[in-house]
Amino acid sequence: MTLAAVADAALEQAREEAAEAVEAALDALLPETDGPEARLDEAMRYAALGGGKRLRAFLVMQSAALFAVSRTCAARVAAAVEMLHAYSLVHDDLPAMDNDDLRRGRPSTHKAFDEATAILAGDALQARAFEVLAEPDTHADPLARAELVQAFAAAAGPRGMVGGQMIDMLAEGRELGAPEVTRLQSMKTGRLIQFSAEAGAILGRAPPAQRQALFRFGRELGAAFQIADDLLDAEASTEQMGKTAGKDAAAGKATLVAILGPVRAREQATLLAGQAATHLEPFAERAHLLRALARFVVVRQA
Repeated sequence: MTLAAVADAALEQAREEAAEAVEAALDALLPETDGPEARLDEAMRYAALGGGKRLRAFLVMQSAALFAVSRTCAARVAAAVEMLHAYSLVHDDLPAMDNDDLRRGRPSTHKAFDEATAILAGDALQARAFEVLAEPDTHADPLARAELVQAFAAAAGPRGMVGGQMIDMLAEGRELGAPEVTRLQSMKTGRLIQFSAEAGAILGRAPPAQRQALFRFGRELGAAFQIADDLLDAEASTEQMGKTAGKDAAAGKATLVAILGPVRAREQATLLAGQAATHLEPFAERAHLLRALARFVVVRQA
């Protein structure tokens, strides 16, 4: 077996273990209920549990492992990130936004329930995510929890994920240049990936240089991931992706694949993944799984 194959096998096992830990955390943090709000809780669990790549969660778990952070605490932060990510997908799929009936290989939340319930479930998942980060069980140091909340809000808000979604909607049918598309994607997708990489350093009370290294790693990784995702949308099937394929082109969405073409876009993703790995040098061999992840994001098939 080649060194690359060994690294890929180790990455797959680590991703599975992280996904199991985060799934258990989500199950505990989003309990089933019997009260009048039970339908809301059911929709939240439907949106957040049982699917997805858990890339962001894995980043939290692995960046936290660099600083010997408690796995339980890291899983709580990873679960919060997955709640926020799930909320964004629930809202993105709504008829008023991307209007997609399929997510993670099954009906979108608004199709499985109804639009009003889906909106409320997304709202509640976002609120619960911040609540989890602020709880003492996430970290004993109030300053660490405050820094997590602040960085999380910056990643999620008008200069992050939500702002990027607004720009994405306004850009439909318009011709954007590569710099504009790069900014859009760095906000809509990249900022939450950046936070996920940085979160472990916040939990570990790492020095600024190490925190910045992980932030930069997350920035380049997020850019590579989005290009790879756009390539999959253009080239993969709906069955492979677990969501409707080809929607970007059909909706006239601005992507680097549309601007550069598939070959140059793939080259750009590979370049960005390589740049991401260089930011891990301060962590030497301890970051081998994060380096393997950088390679994985540009060759994945789903």
